[in-house]
Parts: sequence; C-alpha cells; structure tokens
Amino acid sequence: MKQMSHLDDDGVPSTPGKFKMDKSPYFHRTRWQWQSSSLLPKLAFWSLVFLAFIFVFFYRSPSSSDPSRRSLRTYSWGGPAWEKRVRSSARVRTRRGVSVLVTGAAGFVGTHVSAALKRRGDGVLGLDNFNDYYDPSLKRARQALLERSGVFVVEGDINDAALLKKLFEVVPFTHVMHLAAQAGVRYAMENPSSYVHSNIAGFVNLLEVCKSANPQPAIVWASSSSVYGLNTKVPFSEKDRTDQPASLYAATKKAGEEIAHTYNHIYGLSLTGLRFFTVYGPWGRPDMAYFFFTRDILKGKAISVFEGANHGTVARDFTYIDDIVKGCLGALDTAEKSTGSGGKKRGAAQLRVFNLGNTSPVPVSDLVSILERLLKVKAKRNIMKLPRNGDVQFTHANISSAQRELGYKPTTDLQTGLKKFARWYLGYYKGGKRAAS
Repeated sequence: MKQMSHLDDDGVPSTPGKFKMDKSPYFHRTRWQWQSSSLLPKLAFWSLVFLAFIFVFFYRSPSSSDPSRRSLRTYSWGGPAWEKRVRSSARVRTRRGVSVLVTGAAGFVGTHVSAALKRRGDGVLGLDNFNDYYDPSLKRARQALLERSGVFVVEGDINDAALLKKLFEVVPFTHVMHLAAQAGVRYAMENPSSYVHSNIAGFVNLLEVCKSANPQPAIVWASSSSVYGLNTKVPFSEKDRTDQPASLYAATKKAGEEIAHTYNHIYGLSLTGLRFFTVYGPWGRPDMAYFFFTRDILKGKAISVFEGANHGTVARDFTYIDDIVKGCLGALDTAEKSTGSGGKKRGAAQLRVFNLGNTSPVPVSDLVSILERLLKVKAKRNIMKLPRNGDVQFTHANISSAQRELGYKPTTDLQTGLKKFARWYLGYYKGGKRAAS
C-alpha cells in the first residue's frame, strides 16, 4: 500500500486563493520549529493509538473464539520434507489403483474411507482443519490411526485455495473424496455462518481448484438425507423433491447439490453426490444420538427421547459405517473421468446422486433399548416432543439406484452395528472415565 505524505512538498496551499511569499528566512525557520514542536507530540500520540488498535484487532479479536472463523487460522505447510510426505502418502501401490484426496479425513466417515482406500493399494492423502465442533482429541486419535496405516493428513482448510492448488501441483489426483463439512442439524441454530463457510464457500473453493487442475479429477462428495426435509412420501427416492429443507444444514447440503450441477454443466467436472442416512459405528461423532446416549447412560444421566406429534414414533434409517464405506468406494470406482481441461469443458460429464442408507428405519426408542442391553445399564428416559430445531420425524432410504449402479448392499443390522460400537466405546473411553474428564 502506498504511504501518503503528510507534508506538501511543493509548498502549494491546500485552499485556493492568492499566496504571498514571505521573504524572511527567519520567519520560515521559527514557524517550522514551532510547528514541529507541536506536531511531534500529536504524531506520537496517534501512532500509539494506531498501534493499540492493531494489537486489539489482531491479537485480542473475538473472532479467535468465533466458531465460524476457526478454520481461518494459518496452517504451516510446504517445503521439501512436506512435499515428500504428500507424495509418499498419495503414491499408488497397485496397478489399477487411483490417487485420492480425501477432505475431512480425520472425520468419522473420512477416517474409515481413507483407511479402506489405503488397504486396497490406492494412493491417499488426507486434508482436515481439526476444528473444535466436537472434541479435537478424537480427531487427533483418528489421525494417528491413519498415520500408522501410511496416510498423511495435511492440516489445512478447504477454503485455502493456495494450499489446494499446491496439493494438486505436487500430486495429479485422479479422484477427490470430499467429506469435509460442518455437520449437525441443531448446531446450525447457534452458528449458521460456519455452515455457509464450510458447506457452501468451501465446496465452491474446492470445485474452483478442481476445474482448473489438469487433469481434472472425478469428485465424489457427501450430501445428506436431510435434503428430503419435510417430505412425507417414503421411502425417500432420488427422484423426490428436495426443495423443503427443515434446517439450515439441510439447505446448505441442497445448495451443494445445485452447485455441483453448475460446475458439471459449465466445466465438465464429473460429480457424484452421496446422501448419507444416519451413519453410526466405531470412531463415530460425539454429537450423534447413539454416541451421547451411550455416554449419558453409562454416567447415569437422563437422556431425552423425542416423539412426534400425537405421540408419533421418531425413527431413523441407521446405516453402519462399513456399509457406507462400501458405497463410497463403489461411487469412486464407477466415477467417469471429468471432461474438462484447464477450466474448459470439452464434453458432457457424469453427474449422479445416490442414497446410501440401510432401508430399515428403527424407532429411536428401540435404539435406546438395544444400548441398555449391550451396556447392561437401565437408561433414564425423558420422553419429550420433537423440537422445532430442524430434526425430522423419520428417514427411510430407497437404495435401488445405488444397488444397481454401485453394487451397494448394506449387510449390518442395528443390533450388530451397535454391539461393535459399544465394544469400541468401552475400550476407547475406558468405561466412560475418559468421556467424563
């Protein structure tokens, strides 16, 4: 930024009119001395004020505690050693393998998908900003799990275009598995801007980088069953209307689907959206009901079990994580190549959306009963009316399209899946002691 001089070098007055030059050098000298003596203290005062402002704004700014701006902090990345780790992690180990950038890799689904890809010999690089929407130590534990399997998780944000461009310069990714998002339906009422920042702005930023990459990658990304919103027709089909979101979270996921259509149409990006239905299992998210029910039951705390209008049943199409992973890998394996190059479309590109559910909705009250048997503890239930916070009364997936095109076939029932989750939970949290700390 150019600095403007406070002094007029040519001596021209700031206001129009006649100007008579005083010929006395003594007068000029004494006047300058007088102005300097009065100006310097003022300059010193305002300099201190300015410095104080800078300190308050940058070092004491409340934005540092604003959840919507957590991911704007600076991350350390780059350099030969860093690039070597990126290349090593993304190196394909089998003849038919692919190189995949997994965003949200330290998240619940991201960790399981990254590990599965690595096990079968694909090149995998993770990206995660490790925000504190829920306990970051769980994300760090997932990161350690991935590191042991050979997956490097870069700490950074999907809104950081420079970082994304650098990653594509270092590795010509064939695929992107975009799972990074601000999750949770109820939290959107507390911090709406975080959903716009991540689920809309972040997605656009990623697509901008992908459209200009050469070659363009094929992209599979996480949408949500929440896009069905207030629909009453069941089971939910991909052909059903999705213009009645019941929460801001749902609205941002629906916006993502429309954004995907736009980038597919204009730039030839191959895009596959996956509408997940209530994913659960080991290493899950603490903000999910099955997770905090388990925690509170073990602590002897009461849990809130919701019911619909007129004592209607609240049910969810609970889908076990291993089944979701199979669907994600099926989507990657059947994704066609993008048709653009250098940001220019050269032909029609693939655009798909699939439901990934279990097709067997279970009442939430039954979920609690299963947990009681597994944990051998009686739950203290508070029956409450379903609040108007974005939650819907039921979800139920029609998965015929995913079965036909992805070979998707869920095999884990809720009883079996919760048994595996409970075993992990008790081991990880040591009977709930760690959760209480």
